[in-house]
Amino acid sequence: MEAGEAAGAVLFLLAAAVSLLAAVSTGALDFTYLVTVVGEGSSTSPGSGGGAWWREAWVGARSRAVAPALQVGVWACMVMSVMLVVEATYNSAVSVAARLVGWRPERRFKWEPLGGGAGAGDEEKGEAAAAAAAYPMVMVQIPMYNELEVYKLSIGAVCGLKWPKERLIIQVLDDSTDAFIKNLVELECEDWASKGLNIKYATRSGRKGFKAGALKKGMEWDYAKQCEYVAIFDADFQPEPDFLLRTVPFLMHNQNVALVQARWVFVNDRVSLLTRIQRTFLDYHFKAEQEAGSATFSFFSFNGTAGVWRTEAINDAGGWKDRTTVEDMDLAVRATLKGWKFIYLGDLRVKSELPSTYKAYCRQQFRWSCGGANLFRKMIWDVLVAKKVSSLKKIYMLYSFFLVRRVVAPAVAFILYNVIIPVSVMIPELFLPIWGVAYIPTALLIVTAIRNPENLHTVPLWILFESVMSMHRLRAAVAGLLQLQEFNQWIVTKKVGNNAFDENNETPLLQKSRKRLINRVNLPEIGLSVFLIFCASYNLVFHGKNSFYINLYLQGLAFFLLGLNCVGTLPDHCCF
Repeated sequence: MEAGEAAGAVLFLLAAAVSLLAAVSTGALDFTYLVTVVGEGSSTSPGSGGGAWWREAWVGARSRAVAPALQVGVWACMVMSVMLVVEATYNSAVSVAARLVGWRPERRFKWEPLGGGAGAGDEEKGEAAAAAAAYPMVMVQIPMYNELEVYKLSIGAVCGLKWPKERLIIQVLDDSTDAFIKNLVELECEDWASKGLNIKYATRSGRKGFKAGALKKGMEWDYAKQCEYVAIFDADFQPEPDFLLRTVPFLMHNQNVALVQARWVFVNDRVSLLTRIQRTFLDYHFKAEQEAGSATFSFFSFNGTAGVWRTEAINDAGGWKDRTTVEDMDLAVRATLKGWKFIYLGDLRVKSELPSTYKAYCRQQFRWSCGGANLFRKMIWDVLVAKKVSSLKKIYMLYSFFLVRRVVAPAVAFILYNVIIPVSVMIPELFLPIWGVAYIPTALLIVTAIRNPENLHTVPLWILFESVMSMHRLRAAVAGLLQLQEFNQWIVTKKVGNNAFDENNETPLLQKSRKRLINRVNLPEIGLSVFLIFCASYNLVFHGKNSFYINLYLQGLAFFLLGLNCVGTLPDHCCF
């Protein structure tokens, strides 16, 4: 057992102990009413005074069947809520502690700057050949699919990386189906090749395996087999010139390290409320989840881009596989089970683009959530029987990384807050512990805000938005776990490019389009909004034991606005 793993286990136990102590000391932990089935339903129910037989039958069925069944769901959600808050507390505590004690990757792993330099000035002085000898062969892969708006950005940024030209291969993997776009991308590659860059334009006859298939095919070229390391950037990512200089030395000096992952930053995070909320979600992911996994178990999910892999590790793990829609996470898990370690560099940032429309974001989240849950199903046994990872690391992977984040989080967020609590206003016999519906959400808000102080003003809106997204994530998780028809569905996220966010740009890349009303309205969101507003109104008119109508009205409003696509950058909608 390594020091990081032991420290992670201790911090996890401390997080659980602190949560339990806080609940007991405040008197929040009260299990005295596991199932409250009382006759007071007739006095609190608005329709019980008439004495009609059907009302009496409903009250009887409600107290004897409906309430007990829902109570089981309540306590299941309470257990999941505790799991979720302990996990969030643990991630935030580890990430904050790592920052406070200076537990940086440079302290945990060997890192030395590459000697000689690789700038153009060295070449002018005749030192390029000597300097290049210290640099390993690196290939940079740029997978793309009909990326008209951003292909120049990523290719230009990668071609600007500081690295000896003779030690760098740039591979553009173009799966575009639009002949016009393919021609433009090929011409762009030829233009950079004429400037002395070793850039390869690679295509396939089909799109089998989508991105994973393209990356796998790219690794089969003879020139790719000569490269020790492979960096990957999606078509909308723009690395800084020193990206390779800061990442590759970790791989060179630590032979057990397979991956170095950088953090994402965004060129359009202030364009709309939608992108601001996405930034809050992803900032927490990088600052808490990725940081905690790297600092303790040297394991986290590869984000699919803005990272550098050791070619040997990719081959050792079995290469790229297209069995799920999260080929990046799949490779990361398999590499970890082979004993490889990962490094997350939170100080190294790569510019990228957030989905600018609500539907595009929903598709992206469905792909991520469905793929993660499906990978959980496929990898349980492999994790259990792995011989090159410790028992603590196996527990972390199965419990924290997979179960809590991929299944528990979307399940409790939707079932408790969008189903059970709204229904409870009409079921007075149902017991909802205050610690589960008030204290735990407050604790989650606090631990999220600790790692996102700059996004504090958007956290309330983020909570409402996540309430809506929980519907999509739960549906995706169920589809992945049960391998339903859509579990392997892949839809590329549409990008708009930097010019779309330029205030001086007079020609928006997102043109107004005339769509039928049915295509502009998200019916599931509208349906849930009607349900929530109805429950809120019922609670407002007929006060019961609890008053949730303010929360329910806000949730209903959030579902309604997103149901009308009122968030994003669509010019033909009432966007925020």
